[in-house]
Amino acid sequence: MENNFVANFIDKLRNSRDFTISFLIHVIFVAIFGTTVLFKAVQEPPDFEGGSEGFVGSTEETAPPPQQTQQEMPQTQDVTVTPTPVNNSAVNAITTTATSPTSFSMAQMVMAPVPTAAPAATTMSAPKPSAPVGGVKGTGMTAAAAAGIKGFTGGWGKGSGSGTGTRSREFEFTAYIGQYAGGDWDSTISTVKRTKPGRGVEPDNIDNGSLPNLLGYISEFSGGKIKTNYKNVKTIKLDSPDFFSLKPPFIFLTGSKDFVLTEPEVENLRKYVSLGGAIWGDSSRPGRNSRFDIAFRREMKRVLPDKDKEWEELPPNHPVFTGHAYYPEVKEVPPGINFYKEPVYCLKIYGEIAVIYTANDYGDMWQFALDTDRKKLYLETDRPGYAPPHATYLAQNQQLLDLRERLIFNVEPPALDMSFKFGVNMIIHLLTRWESKVKSATSL
Repeated sequence: MENNFVANFIDKLRNSRDFTISFLIHVIFVAIFGTTVLFKAVQEPPDFEGGSEGFVGSTEETAPPPQQTQQEMPQTQDVTVTPTPVNNSAVNAITTTATSPTSFSMAQMVMAPVPTAAPAATTMSAPKPSAPVGGVKGTGMTAAAAAGIKGFTGGWGKGSGSGTGTRSREFEFTAYIGQYAGGDWDSTISTVKRTKPGRGVEPDNIDNGSLPNLLGYISEFSGGKIKTNYKNVKTIKLDSPDFFSLKPPFIFLTGSKDFVLTEPEVENLRKYVSLGGAIWGDSSRPGRNSRFDIAFRREMKRVLPDKDKEWEELPPNHPVFTGHAYYPEVKEVPPGINFYKEPVYCLKIYGEIAVIYTANDYGDMWQFALDTDRKKLYLETDRPGYAPPHATYLAQNQQLLDLRERLIFNVEPPALDMSFKFGVNMIIHLLTRWESKVKSATSL
């Protein structure tokens, strides 16, 4: 009976042409494409490319860090055993050229990041060499540097005086307003325009203002022992070679705007301070983060870019604020315009001030004139026809006077007098700060 069933089934297959053709087609299709389908299922990971959840999202550029793209590992041999391709169909081409997940994973695990900076041992500043014999112990100042500073600064002080302290001594020096491009370097002074042959009209002598008044104050109230150029204050360009023949103890820089020094100006100032000069910056817009404040701090770090020379505050025990100062009553930073009381900042070389910065706008305070007793403002209208001895050079800025008690505050005589005394203490310190160091250089 079973033989009859099989015979009947085969007989029906022979008589069913459609069924036979369908069967043969399926057999051929499986024979041709079966191996490729199985290979694709094993070889292509579903989450490798494409889709926001994929390992490397195909729609988002997520390039590896630069250190990994700069040093690629050699391409590893694909360790997957792949069946022999049956043909060159499109499906086969796609699946066999895709990056193997095995090779990609290995590269990620063994690739070491390439350092973006040299090892710490090569980037750290080399330790400062000790000063050779004849130098100044503990400062890094060589004998040659001390000799250069002594030669540059030696003419400011005129003997040690008959008593003790700086009040008994005599000094003589010239000071200048630094002229730079791009800012308002003349914001606290009034300049006299002069015509020079071949050079046109340019600022030459300064008529009045911050520095002339400060120099006039120190000349007047020192009884003539401190001789300054208060009647003939001039500007000086920051790239001028005259720095090294005139030998000023400091260059006064002021302003309220942004500015950028040229490379020749930077180099000239660097040489100047290395010989013992100083740069005194005073912002005419009090407080931190003004345009001048940001620019001055930035540009002075170009002049002294060493990593060991950073802005620091003058401490309370600094000679400017102690009993040994010219005016010992100045015991702390005096408030400036509108009561601003920012610390005094400096950059140092060999342990001494190279750049001093006051952000309290003392320059505008020094545009007010005090009467001879220093207890009130000098106002010509108070006593017509009378002028105190210093009135010819201690000039009043009438515009600032008109703004007093409306937009400008803390410009009453006691505050003004203290700001002048602070300025005198700073000048005396700048005149004397190198004396003990250069004397201790044994080879001089």
